[in-house]
Amino acid sequence: MTLPANLIMGAVTLRVQNLDLMISYYRDAVGLDLISEVAGSAILGRGTTPALILEHSPALKYASENQAGLFHTAFLFETKAQLAWAVASVAAKYPGSFTGSADHLVSEAFYFDDPEKNGVELYWDRARNEWSWRHGVVEMGTFGLDPNAFLAENLPKQADETASNIGHVHLSVGSIEQAQDFYVNKLGFDVTLNYGGSALFVSAGGYHHHMAMNIWRSRGAGLRQPTLGLRDVSILLPDNDALGAVEERLKTSSVQIRHDGQTIHLDDPWGNQVSLCALR
Repeated sequence: MTLPANLIMGAVTLRVQNLDLMISYYRDAVGLDLISEVAGSAILGRGTTPALILEHSPALKYASENQAGLFHTAFLFETKAQLAWAVASVAAKYPGSFTGSADHLVSEAFYFDDPEKNGVELYWDRARNEWSWRHGVVEMGTFGLDPNAFLAENLPKQADETASNIGHVHLSVGSIEQAQDFYVNKLGFDVTLNYGGSALFVSAGGYHHHMAMNIWRSRGAGLRQPTLGLRDVSILLPDNDALGAVEERLKTSSVQIRHDGQTIHLDDPWGNQVSLCALR
């Protein structure tokens, strides 16, 4: 049994050192709406739909680069104009944070580091009928994408500040084989691309990827220690029947889960927490 085709990615939770600075970055530069702020935490997203939860954790230290954890959180924009506005906004307000851009065939993407060095991807998808599949594998690559040319062609004259949703989440892990066993064999994603044994892309319902895992700087990494950065990756299932089916699958696979009555929490082999709950 695989995960339901109509699942969506929920909010990513980050532990942060400077809550005010991180709110400012994701609200004023990326363009997320500040949904709520209470002592020690903030929820940002699109309208009333959470995309990012920030937890103030000043006692924690930054993770080392070769540790498992977050590679990037990817925010999906509906139009090129919205993407261009966000890219220009982040580049102008946080100069020096741009780390690259690429045409991935299925999408066009721009990469940044937030003020606490969490990876951020801002992207737009090409129409699904333009994606190329062969034997169940989606054709993706990394091709040049000139950010200045993209902005010149797509930046709207008036601000287009429509906030984005989480499109996918990309993790750093210690082993691709272990990642496939956990995220595919046990959790139930489908493999969409194994990139040379160094990165794995998985999804439900024929999306190019809802999650990805790579070993580019974390090969052999062990269990994470509590640090700043990734706290949780949330996956939203269509209903309680779907949630129950996933719970049974996980139990059959001997995955340790924590169920609070509404949400299932589980840890991947490196201690990255994944949460699943029902939309209704």
